[in-house]
Amino acid sequence: MKKLYFILCILFCACSNSSIIDLNINNKVIIPKIYNVKKTNSVILIDGIADEASWQDAHFTDDFIDIEGYKIPSQKTNVKMLWDEKYLYVYAKLFEDHIWGDITQRDEVIYYNNDFEVFINPNDNVFNYSEIEINALGTEWDLFLNKPYRLGGKADSSWNIIGLKSAVYIDGTINDYNDIDNFWAVEMAIPLNEITQLNKNKMGVTIGDAWRINFSRVNWDFDIINEKYSRKKENDKYLPEYNWVWSPQGKINMHIPENWGYLVFNEYEIEDVSLKTDLELEHTLYAIFRVVKFGYLKYLNNLEEGTYVEFEPEKINGKTIFSNFLKTKDGFTISANYKIGVLKYSIDQSGLINRNDI
Repeated sequence: MKKLYFILCILFCACSNSSIIDLNINNKVIIPKIYNVKKTNSVILIDGIADEASWQDAHFTDDFIDIEGYKIPSQKTNVKMLWDEKYLYVYAKLFEDHIWGDITQRDEVIYYNNDFEVFINPNDNVFNYSEIEINALGTEWDLFLNKPYRLGGKADSSWNIIGLKSAVYIDGTINDYNDIDNFWAVEMAIPLNEITQLNKNKMGVTIGDAWRINFSRVNWDFDIINEKYSRKKENDKYLPEYNWVWSPQGKINMHIPENWGYLVFNEYEIEDVSLKTDLELEHTLYAIFRVVKFGYLKYLNNLEEGTYVEFEPEKINGKTIFSNFLKTKDGFTISANYKIGVLKYSIDQSGLINRNDI
């Protein structure tokens, strides 16, 4: 039935320069979480133990959730952050009954162990971001992506965050299967000057700047083989890992940067954080982009140049959003607005979003 609907839509569009399509994407629009990170004037010792007064005053995130957003993880994870002129500080606490790891070589595929991951982007789009992974042994993997894999991006593991500091603290005994552990903690100092270089339009951090950030915890079922921990197999295949995150991704893929949370740099702890974007408008536009580029509206890419498609309005958080699709020579442009006011956002086939006044 769905295939017939698509065929009819194509035939209709081929005979006309416009049509109207019901998007029905309300459950595909993800509004990311926001973390207000306050500035510290104290010295932070990177030892995996957040016992400094500044850390005690910093607030933890909500408990991590499953990456798809509707399952409850079996073990608790939280993160808190601080910043100063040189570093973004990250402290993660990962409760774990069995703390183990066997990867010791830097820039190996760390997520083959249980790990903690940071995804960070100083831009206001989905391009040029970094990823840091670390296991309970303290082995790091840092890499750079010019754009997400789904948009043709490639990972560069030869790229290093110069001056990155990290430490792991273990409340328990690593690689000892005879006991039950409590938690392991990761503390990082991420050099701001290294990360801001990924934004070609801006250097340094100022009060009110908003970056995109998310955190992932990869956790595996395990077996004990020859008295050592190992990822569990069934029918000679590894069981899939669990992915627990701070801000939901909507699917099992951390490389959807538009769904990462917002990190807002401030001087003090504040509750009402203002962003320089309209969340409902922007993330409705990204949701439409995903279904046009990769999903059930992908057939629109095959329409004749100049074809205009209007979408039925969507209501997100009480706001009515109007949107449309235009087939262009290079691909497409999707636009969204409120009909009233000055906001008009658009996105093209590259995934680049533009925020313009009408």
